[in-house]
Amino acid sequence: QMWTGEMQENMDCKKHGDTAFRAKDFETAIEFYTEFLNGAPSVSPTVLARRCLCYLMSEMCSEALSDAMQAQVASPEWPIALYLQAACLFKLEMEAEAQEALRHGSALEAYGSL
Repeated sequence: QMWTGEMQENMDCKKHGDTAFRAKDFETAIEFYTEFLNGAPSVSPTVLARRCLCYLMSEMCSEALSDAMQAQVASPEWPIALYLQAACLFKLEMEAEAQEALRHGSALEAYGSL
């Protein structure tokens, strides 16, 4: 696959999002990560996880949960997606569901370390 200017622009969005994320400018990070995800050829669980954290820090818990769930679909064996879901569910006062997500994430992590 040939590297195009459009692909470079998309990667620049991710870099700008990462810079804003590190600076704790979550609103700007959300914008750049959203632009990156809209132009990406495939789903990036890592970028979804970062945008999820930005949403959580901005008290946008439903949006955060959506990103955490999408990250799990994209990478079903990645326990971090489940831990993020648990954090979102706790913030949404859905404690039973949060506990289940934590258990599932812990089980995945234990299985992955065998």
